[in-house]
Amino acid sequence: MTGRFVRSSLLAGLAAFGLYSCAPLESSGLRGSSPTATSGALTRVDPSIWPSLRDPVPTDPQVEERIAEFLAAMSLEQKVGQIIQADIGSVTPEQAAAYHLGSVLNGGNSAPGGKPFATGPEWLAAAEAFYKASTRERPDGTPVIPIIWGSDAVHGHNNVIGATIFPHNIGLGAMRDPELMRRIGEVTAVEMRVTGLDWTFAPTLAVPRDDRWGRTYEGFSEDPDIVASYAAPLVEGLQGKIGDQDWLRGDHIVATAKHFVGDGATNEGRDQGDSTVSEESLRDVQAAGYIPAIEAGVQSVMVSFSSWHGEKLTAHRPLLTDVLKGRMDFGGFLVGDWNAHGQVEECTNTSCAGAIDAGLDMFMAPDSWRGLYDNTLAQARSGLISRERLDDAVARILRVKLRSGLMDADPPSERPNAGRFELLGSPEHRAVAREAVRRSLVLLKNESATLPLRSGQRVLVAGDGADDIGKQSGGWTLTWQGTDTARSDFPGATSIWQGLREVAEANGAEAVLSEDGSYAERPDVAVIVFGEDPYAEFQGDVPDLAFRDEHDTLGMLRQFQDAGIPTVSIFLSGRPLWVNPY
Repeated sequence: MTGRFVRSSLLAGLAAFGLYSCAPLESSGLRGSSPTATSGALTRVDPSIWPSLRDPVPTDPQVEERIAEFLAAMSLEQKVGQIIQADIGSVTPEQAAAYHLGSVLNGGNSAPGGKPFATGPEWLAAAEAFYKASTRERPDGTPVIPIIWGSDAVHGHNNVIGATIFPHNIGLGAMRDPELMRRIGEVTAVEMRVTGLDWTFAPTLAVPRDDRWGRTYEGFSEDPDIVASYAAPLVEGLQGKIGDQDWLRGDHIVATAKHFVGDGATNEGRDQGDSTVSEESLRDVQAAGYIPAIEAGVQSVMVSFSSWHGEKLTAHRPLLTDVLKGRMDFGGFLVGDWNAHGQVEECTNTSCAGAIDAGLDMFMAPDSWRGLYDNTLAQARSGLISRERLDDAVARILRVKLRSGLMDADPPSERPNAGRFELLGSPEHRAVAREAVRRSLVLLKNESATLPLRSGQRVLVAGDGADDIGKQSGGWTLTWQGTDTARSDFPGATSIWQGLREVAEANGAEAVLSEDGSYAERPDVAVIVFGEDPYAEFQGDVPDLAFRDEHDTLGMLRQFQDAGIPTVSIFLSGRPLWVNPY
């Protein structure tokens, strides 16, 4: 079941990705943060006004002892490799092993074998290949450290053909149901385990405040209270609960809170832009979801592409080290966004010691990883990157790998649920998605009791979105922007037209599809499905919120109005849009 439904807030009624009808850190050494330094920021940060938290995961002496043993035995080359993540479209398993890379990811347009998207077995085979290459015994006797694979499973395991797709976050926010979010996290985690993956770049905890931003639909709401209410249940659905035997393992995976912090408040809604809100607004609005996420034990945080008062978050030491790792005692590791370090002042995609010094623990260097490895190694040798900071970054990554059982895990194909491809889009998982779809719908108005549709009616279903699974699903679905897909790429999915036809036939009504709205026999009611075409970050930014109608849907609606035919408009979008004429 695919869906593209609404966001909750005062403006929620206008658009839907779907159907309308705490104490300071006291520890030191490997576990602690770097010394406090606030002088580097263009706008001064006061850590004392931020929530004081303690890492909710109890310190495990055995884990800390193993980290110390690894650090003592690792070569400098290994340590540098651990803090670099490459994209599978730009690195082979052999290269990842040779350079000791700690992680790989699949970007929105990367799939095994260089394909635009791939099946479950192909994903599992790729995970197996990277894992086995990374765990071969090393001739020099240095430790064997398995690689961890991160993926943007942001509304289900959305990169994989046949997986369960959920409404985007904007629609889930409209449900106002935190416990359903937990179930969604559980389903997503299981389906990722089926394909051998163990780390998702979710949940997005942005609080969008300018809907011109192309990532608006990735936020649950413009209301920080709603975002905060969803953070912990979703993290626990993905990771499990701290203290349980299956925390981070078994049916669960590692989660990521993103993007820290302020990406929802950039000026004019520009992706990767600059936020100039006050520190109090940054804390109370934009960071609202991070406190419950950290308290639920989220193990990674992705740092935002964006800036705060002109300074890129990727190298913002006061916010990353003094606030997040210090005041809020975040115990996991910080990963960058796609070559975001290259936007830092005096940095390039292949050189950015300043980001590591500021508190970043893992570079996301999809296609720049080799040059970045060489330069980072040279900077570590010269002392430009201190050994203490490098060891702290590596220790944080190792800690998550140890906590999640990765260091002692079987190959991906032998782990729980691996290869159980019948779980991808299983009836039980699709039932959760269908419930989320129903709960996310927002009804704007119902003049003349047009709804519900009745038995015996002849229903004309029209509009360019009526039978288009890709348009229903939106961005981050099989491809980065959600474009260039075909109906055959969504086995088991149900279009709006198919669903209406099925229900109509089961209830004594007749449904007819006519995308352009033409008809030979006058219908009793017309259902018109239209809205935004799929998009994702950057390409989804717009200068204003006027709906751009490329199919003259307004003309179609006027024709039905002139003919006196009642109409139901189903509007698909990722943000509130100005649709008054419709």
